[in-house]
Order: sequence, then C-alpha cells, then structure tokens
Amino acid sequence: MKLWLLRHGEAEAHARSDAQRELTQHGRKEVKQSAGHLPGHGVSKIVASPYVRAQQTAQIVREVLVNHPPLETVNWLTPDGDLREALDYLDAHAGEKLLLVSHQPFIGELAGLLQHGHRQAPLPMKTASLAELQGELPLLGAMHLNALHHPHKH
Repeated sequence: MKLWLLRHGEAEAHARSDAQRELTQHGRKEVKQSAGHLPGHGVSKIVASPYVRAQQTAQIVREVLVNHPPLETVNWLTPDGDLREALDYLDAHAGEKLLLVSHQPFIGELAGLLQHGHRQAPLPMKTASLAELQGELPLLGAMHLNALHHPHKH
C-alpha cells in the first residue's frame, strides 16, 4: 500500500473558529509545490479534514493531479482526530493509493504510529509537508517512510 500524508498549507492566523481558517496566498503556493511530487503516482482518492484550510488544500492538489481523484471528507482527520478511526479506515482501503490531508498534531502522530508502532516519535510536518509511506499493510510499525517533502521557502 502506498499512502501520502499532507499537512494543509499556511493558514490565516485568525477566523471565527479554527475550522474556518483559510489558506493564505503563501499557503496556496506551498500546497502547489508539494502537490508537484504527486503526479504519476496514481493517487486513487483524496481524503480530507472538513476544516476549510484542509478542504482548500485538497482542492488544489486535486486540480494538479491529471486524474482528478475523488475527494472524501471525514471528521476523524481534524487536529485532535481519533487515530484508531484512521487506522480502521486505512485497513478497509488497503488496496488503494490514498492521500490524507490533515493537521498537526494528528498527521505527524499518524505517520509516527505507522512507522514505529507508537506515538512517541511523531513525524515533523510543517505546513504543506508531504510524507510518502509504503508497506504491505497499514499496520502499526509496518510502513516505511519513502520520502518527506517540505516546501521551499521563497
């Protein structure tokens, strides 16, 4: 199974609620840069947090990908989402090439869990960081980090 984990791009500092924060112009550029690593890999589905900045990130990536994979929104991809729900979802979709769009600390903890089998070594994910993981199955400690891309500062 191949799995990509993408943290949303830079977002506004303030909004009526955390869920309503939108991407900044810089954040949009960051996402486009990270999305440039995805074409040709056959992403079959984008799964994203319902928060505005994650939805905007997912749409930008979807536009970059030639196949325009379907976008699914799930509530467990929020900053404090349930890692067990993520693992159950990944298990049920093990044959697919998924891109998850989420937030810190969730996305870093999920990457650490899949690589090491515990949450004590989360992957450092900056805004628009993209991690590529691979393994036979999405099990605790059974996936290998193939690449971690951080957008370049301009």
